[in-house]
Amino acid sequence: MRYEIKGTPLPVVICYLDNGESLKTEKGAMSWMTPNLQMSTNAGGGVGKMFSRALSGESMFQNVYTSQGGDGMLAMASSFPGEIKAIDVAQMPIVAQKSAFLGSEMSVNMEMFFQKKLGAGFFGGEGFIMQRFTGTGIVFLEFDGSIVDYQLAAGQSIMVDTGILAAMEASCSIEIERVQGVKNMLFGGEGLFNTRITGPGHIWLQTMPKSKLASAIYVPTAK
Repeated sequence: MRYEIKGTPLPVVICYLDNGESLKTEKGAMSWMTPNLQMSTNAGGGVGKMFSRALSGESMFQNVYTSQGGDGMLAMASSFPGEIKAIDVAQMPIVAQKSAFLGSEMSVNMEMFFQKKLGAGFFGGEGFIMQRFTGTGIVFLEFDGSIVDYQLAAGQSIMVDTGILAAMEASCSIEIERVQGVKNMLFGGEGLFNTRITGPGHIWLQTMPKSKLASAIYVPTAK
């Protein structure tokens, strides 16, 4: 499979499939395609997998597109201003925010990832349940805003605001730390908690999570 990512701030990934090749996508991800692609909707591994996807922020069913009678093309557009990243999971399993999945090669597996620490689940902004991608091949993930990525060495940490972590290699860990000082917590405007991400591994940070954009444009209705 070949692909190219175009456009900003609402990008699209265009995938070029060989004859007989298949691509699985999130429900409703297809924007345009060649007529020779055949779509099949399924639970993607049974009832367990179906509910696993629902809990991790995706639809219960997924679509599989297969190119028949020749090469084909399928385009998947982002649902929110941001970036689409193509990540090869063969090197290391990837953990991503809920609802990040856009599509992948058939050899990529998606499962739930549970935060082991209560604090990370309650206050980290990413929630108890995230998405874990394993196997081989490319997964396409959609993130919010612009993406800045870092490679953390073993034991190296970075502090981020809640909701900023978009994805990380599974070798990284997450902890929640309270903002120090009462005045800082009450008047600093940064909330009560920050997220500490510790390596080794690669991380992807997003500049404008949906929750922050909603807060920025929200205007209270006068009564």
